[in-house]
Amino acid sequence: MTMSCGLPILDHDNDEREYEISDYEGARARWCPGCGDHSILASVQKLLTNEQLVPEQTVFVSGIGCSSRFPHYLKTYGFHGIHGRALPVATGIRLHRPDLTVFVVMGDGDCTSIGAGHWIHALRYNLDIVVMLLDNGIYGLTKNQTSPTTPQGFPTNTQPHGSLLPPLNPLQVALGVTNASFVAQTAEWAPAHLYATLRAAYRHHGLSFVRILQRCPIYASAVYQKAVSDPARIALLVHDDGVVVPDLNKIYTTQLLHDPHDIDAARRLADDADHTNLGVFFLDPSRPCYEETRRVQPRTVNERLALIDAELDRYAV
Repeated sequence: MTMSCGLPILDHDNDEREYEISDYEGARARWCPGCGDHSILASVQKLLTNEQLVPEQTVFVSGIGCSSRFPHYLKTYGFHGIHGRALPVATGIRLHRPDLTVFVVMGDGDCTSIGAGHWIHALRYNLDIVVMLLDNGIYGLTKNQTSPTTPQGFPTNTQPHGSLLPPLNPLQVALGVTNASFVAQTAEWAPAHLYATLRAAYRHHGLSFVRILQRCPIYASAVYQKAVSDPARIALLVHDDGVVVPDLNKIYTTQLLHDPHDIDAARRLADDADHTNLGVFFLDPSRPCYEETRRVQPRTVNERLALIDAELDRYAV
């Protein structure tokens, strides 16, 4: 084992160990019974196991909120940050340690409110990371306040007569950002689709933005209830370059053939009021990733010291 920037680096080329799901299980999850986050955690652990991601070379970054407890429940590296700031932290990690696999977990208030500026620019930077927006349409950890994605008319503690404004559409926002390269939507109550979507996101080269519809059984159980109870309200977007889950064909019979390379069609589907569309809306792996196009920085200590000395010499008397 060697050390780099305080993190252990193992010689995995000669490591024949096969990781099991128990190798990724951290502390016992303390979300409320019935919370959709449990399903998402299970799918993430399945992804880590099936892709054999090395725990000490995998990082989960979060902000504040129920979903942001994620790093505590995984036996990987984790950074539990402050509200809305998960993406700047993840950007720093990715740029400084490109050898690490980086996942970001945020809630709807965390991402689309206080973190909205970081969210838009992270999409534009298109770093090679996976970004998961766990959207339950409410501020849950702080006990039932209106969030940007709360449905209009839905009562909360901050707007007891109902949310005043139409909800923000995270898909439309993401699809409108220059250089966005992967935008998808899935739901925690369809675990097979959730897993397949996360796998596609992980395998995409660039920033993968995945909105995960997630139920809060305490404060916002009604937000997705119609879609959960009536499969006819769900439409699966299918394409060889997107997500295809044959096991769901008997449950979700409404399926739309959608080419995820067609961004105009993706925007129309993101604004579909008749169905809750699940699948890959858009992808373009040819879009540039910031860490690959930015100016190459010197990597050794001596190179950095030489540049500092040269700059200071300019001001020497």
